[in-house]
Amino acid sequence: MYGQDRKELREVFFRAWQRHREQQPLVGIERIIASVALRHPEYHGVLENRASHEDHDFSPQTGESNPFLHMGMHIAIEEQLSVDQPSGIRAYYQALLKREPDDHSAQHRVMDCLGEMLWQADRQQSVPDPTLYLTCLAQLCGEPQIVDDVVVPRA
Repeated sequence: MYGQDRKELREVFFRAWQRHREQQPLVGIERIIASVALRHPEYHGVLENRASHEDHDFSPQTGESNPFLHMGMHIAIEEQLSVDQPSGIRAYYQALLKREPDDHSAQHRVMDCLGEMLWQADRQQSVPDPTLYLTCLAQLCGEPQIVDDVVVPRA
């Protein structure tokens, strides 16, 4: 989404939010960013204070969650759903929509699985494994899990 430079990535968020607040036309990814930010009023102060947050380290050790990571995961999920990649994610999401009170809650459930896949990839210093992601989603939806070609019913 515009490179790997943290400051550059965050600038896209700040600019999109500013354009939204000034009621300027949003283009491309800015529409998705504004939509995600609107569902997270707890992040509006961050998005409105570029100077304090453009290079801030959000530390889980001190209880801080990274709003840019969180919103970025929402954006990733939106994009995955739009093209159904990995294949099957859209069906799992539709199933979660029947269990969750709204689409935002359903996305947070998907985000748990996405985060687990990314954490495992980082831990193992490997590429993210979409099978792990889809297996996690299947478990959330109450589907049986297949382990070493053996069907393990969900408890």
